[in-house]
Amino acid sequence: MKRTNFLQICLAAGAVVMAPLNVMAKSIKKFLLDKGFMVNAGKDRNDKSLSLLEGDTFDCKVSTKDTNGDIYVFESKRIKEGGPAHHYHFTQDEWWYVLQGEFLIKVGETVYQAKAGDSVFGPRMIPHSFAKIGEGEAKLLMFFQPAGKMEEFFNKMSQGVARNMTPEEQDKFREEHGFKRVGPPIKQLKW
Repeated sequence: MKRTNFLQICLAAGAVVMAPLNVMAKSIKKFLLDKGFMVNAGKDRNDKSLSLLEGDTFDCKVSTKDTNGDIYVFESKRIKEGGPAHHYHFTQDEWWYVLQGEFLIKVGETVYQAKAGDSVFGPRMIPHSFAKIGEGEAKLLMFFQPAGKMEEFFNKMSQGVARNMTPEEQDKFREEHGFKRVGPPIKQLKW
């Protein structure tokens, strides 16, 4: 076989293979936004703040729908001290950026005391939790990558879905949304 014939056959085969991939890429793109957007300070992306977790208010900043499930970002405002149970996510990394106040953030066996301007990263499959400490309002910017079912979980929680569940049913509900409770919330540590 001549070298030119061989190259022509390879190029033709490549075009046949690439055609379906191009179609798939175009169909996926239609689910992604084609322009930017702004969410004003103190506002929610969907104009509907969520209230849950003993007084937390969540304002979505980037929805799972905006990124075809790639990321989910929300701002959490909290007055009451404390936070969620110690848990880990099966497939999501989590990142916390303290906007106001102070938090204890435990990742693995390390506890960080984070104040405004600090950030902490928690890799998937590593147990973690956080707790607001101190007086007044505190705020966290929280980022999940990939988004998984966290936005769906928080929406359902704000509707009171877990209100009458047993602890076992709550654990099953968490696992259906991609994470597992492995211990109690962290408490204020003496520094």
